[in-house]
Amino acid sequence: MTASSPGQNTTGAKAPVRDILMQCRQAFFFAMGLTFVIDALSITPLLYMMSAYDRVLSSRSGVTLVSLTVIVIAFYVFWSALEWIRSRLMVRLSLRIDWDLAADVFDASFRRYVGRKNVNVQQLLGDLLSLRQFLTGQGVLSLMDAPFALVFIAIGALFHPYLAFFALGASVLMLIVTYLTTKVTTPILKEANDANTEAIRVAGNSLRHAEATLALGMLGAVRQRWYDHHRSFLTNQVNASEATGLMGGLSGFLQKALPSLQMGLGVWLAMENLITGGMVMVASMLISKSVGPIQKLLAHWKEIVTARQAYDRLNELLAQDIAAGQRMQLPAPQGRLDVTGVTAVPPGSNRAVLTDIQFSLQPGEVLAVVGPSAAGKSSLSRLLLGLWKPTVGSVRLDGVELSDWNHDEVGPLVGYVPQEIEFLEGTVAENIARLGEVDPIRVVRAAQLVEMHEVILSFPKGYDTPLGETGFVLSGGQRQRLAIARAVYGMPKYVVMDEPNSSLDEIGETALVKTVQALKANGTTLVLTTHRPRLIGAVDKMLVLKGGRQVAFGDAREILDAVRKLQVVSPDPDAPIDLPGAANLKLNVA
Repeated sequence: MTASSPGQNTTGAKAPVRDILMQCRQAFFFAMGLTFVIDALSITPLLYMMSAYDRVLSSRSGVTLVSLTVIVIAFYVFWSALEWIRSRLMVRLSLRIDWDLAADVFDASFRRYVGRKNVNVQQLLGDLLSLRQFLTGQGVLSLMDAPFALVFIAIGALFHPYLAFFALGASVLMLIVTYLTTKVTTPILKEANDANTEAIRVAGNSLRHAEATLALGMLGAVRQRWYDHHRSFLTNQVNASEATGLMGGLSGFLQKALPSLQMGLGVWLAMENLITGGMVMVASMLISKSVGPIQKLLAHWKEIVTARQAYDRLNELLAQDIAAGQRMQLPAPQGRLDVTGVTAVPPGSNRAVLTDIQFSLQPGEVLAVVGPSAAGKSSLSRLLLGLWKPTVGSVRLDGVELSDWNHDEVGPLVGYVPQEIEFLEGTVAENIARLGEVDPIRVVRAAQLVEMHEVILSFPKGYDTPLGETGFVLSGGQRQRLAIARAVYGMPKYVVMDEPNSSLDEIGETALVKTVQALKANGTTLVLTTHRPRLIGAVDKMLVLKGGRQVAFGDAREILDAVRKLQVVSPDPDAPIDLPGAANLKLNVA
């Protein structure tokens, strides 16, 4: 498998996002250093005010006032420049994190969605955006500013110890309010965010079935399912807002009362000749500076909580994903398939849908998987492509466990026709070429193989006709034949087709038989599930499934002959092959 490339995480650690942040720790330390200097410069207006009251007013010296003002303006310029540098640095850090993690998050989200259908891919992709925006916003700066409350407490100590003790007590009070706000609101906000995410997921899934929902009168039921999650989100959000409002009221009282109390303390100290009149004015502002960082935390707490939840979800997502980039690249498959003692449990379920499946195919052999509905044919197709991982046993292509093979590497070298056919936004040619670089010769060859070339030319823009949700509307047969053309693009050595003729007419099925024969002549190993006997004549071997168990496997004609003798197949050659009585058939023809 391929070596790592930009955008691929190769740490293999349990907290990939944390590892990326640790790699940027020197930049974070530099940003903290800039924050220290910026906070130190923020006392400039205090010193200016104190000097203006204590020196300029007493001496009535215009020169002193001008000199102080020029110096202060220079400090302001330096202060603004440092803030601009810190802002640019945080933007660069956020871009570095996005660059290192975006591709991994995108891949891992899709792999998780294949395994667990209730995953909200949009939220997982949005988590990276939330984290990046947090690093460029005021939330992260409020975290950096918080420790520097001690700086202003120390400045108060230079004026008088009482001022420092008062500022320290005020900071502790605000810290307690912040902690209580955290304990009360964080779990409620998490439940609200989860409920909102589920509501968005339900709405998105419903839109994909909008036509059937309206036609069958299901809109009310679908709306009720969405509204149940939406109402849970609103309830939790209101509860969080009320809790925050209660804590915010206490915080607001402290913000109003503490500066006045601080000024009262300063006036008393001035009356006792312990500090100057200018220090009284500075003392009234000092409390705001010492409590300010904690107030910023409260103001941006929701943003901080959201970023923390996004951080945890991204870590969980990437830690559970396979580090495919660390494996060595393997040669292209030749088509030898070995299925050994496979038992399969679908993701999110605890009941096996396939039990003790075992067979082998050599390159160039064609296998038909038959059986009644719910026999496990589609589940087997997913196993044979590595989309599901066997609970017991193994599915190996050329000796490599398919579920462990990097799909970015093996995917372009195999073919697949699913039961539910969808096309992505793009032209006909791009979809046949799997959204990769379009090779016109191979695209036309694939279309001609399924006898769709003339049909495609009749489309509004031929091979450039757009497909997808907003594109050209195809008939069921056209969709299936285009999906087959996509599967055989480049003539891969291993192809799996799940009911490839379910929507085909006689012309399409004839074209499919010719496609199967062409793949066989190419040395392609082909596995297809089917209920129709016409394809059976083009296959070498047959696998019979019933109730998730292997009933028979061997030469297709021998199995058909044995089944007919047991009278489980109609003598009509055009009748569907459902094998309802195959439970009595015990064959394993080599």
